[in-house]
Amino acid sequence: MATEHLFTEKDYEAGYSVDWCPGCGDFGIQRALESALAILGLPPHRVALFGGIGCSGKTPYNLSVYGVHTLHGRLLPFASGTKLANPELTVIAIGGDGDGLGIGAGHFVNSGRRNLDLTYILFNNGVYGLTKGQPSPTLGLGEQTKGMHQKNLNESVNPLILAAASGYTWIGRGYAYDKHQLEELIVQAIEHPGLSYLDVLQPCPKYNNLQTGDWYAGKDREPPRNRLYSLQEEGYDPLISENASEDQVETGIIRCMEKAYQWGDRIPTGIFLKNLAQPQYLDLIAEQTPGYPSVSPANYPIADADGRSSTDLSRIFAKLMVG
Repeated sequence: MATEHLFTEKDYEAGYSVDWCPGCGDFGIQRALESALAILGLPPHRVALFGGIGCSGKTPYNLSVYGVHTLHGRLLPFASGTKLANPELTVIAIGGDGDGLGIGAGHFVNSGRRNLDLTYILFNNGVYGLTKGQPSPTLGLGEQTKGMHQKNLNESVNPLILAAASGYTWIGRGYAYDKHQLEELIVQAIEHPGLSYLDVLQPCPKYNNLQTGDWYAGKDREPPRNRLYSLQEEGYDPLISENASEDQVETGIIRCMEKAYQWGDRIPTGIFLKNLAQPQYLDLIAEQTPGYPSVSPANYPIADADGRSSTDLSRIFAKLMVG
């Protein structure tokens, strides 16, 4: 459960100039993240935020927490390594659809195999915004945005279905222009005891003229009707209980995938899956490594009271000695 409010959104603002384009959905995601951290009452020094390459990768610079700007497609390995080294940190990975589902797709899948307690927020806008609008892995086959001179020849990746098939135990979808719902989803993703994936539909007004704010609002329909709807408001239950059977787990994942297939005139948002039946990766490590996580790498003493290194290198030096 969320703790008593100890911080405000301002406590997480770094105060730097933000150079995203006017109307960019990234602003809404960042504000929702700041609000979520404040709701949870997380001290800034206990939060580590990892960014990938792309417009979304600028987010760690904008928040007053530990921020790491990683390599293209390597966001999740950095975040995972940090969580393993210091389990006391709240680790959040933030990246774009091109970064996470293109060059980083292998890490996306293999991270799902380990139910590590971290949160992955993916900015999903269908284009590579930082490099002038090429189609990302989530843009549909045959679609052509204003940044492309030809139609997209590749089929799209459905990140929600890929996350479910890979083993993510919490899966949700939000919308960058709905800050209230998005901050609630981020809170629940962080609170989930395991690997969380939050897909955020994020309009790119600069390069994607197809999935715009007006399109999600259904202003092209007659009569105009919002395409987005909340799964929870329609009674959908994403929970797989801790003691669920294998059949119940399978049924819950299939239900998640069925909802994830919906697109077009009705696009679901909210929580698709909350699987508590999967053991946590840190607990599995603790079973094999006595003392973990209390003696995790970040907490391991590296010097004595006088500041002298506690690492004995004599055997290494002996092997390197010549003569």
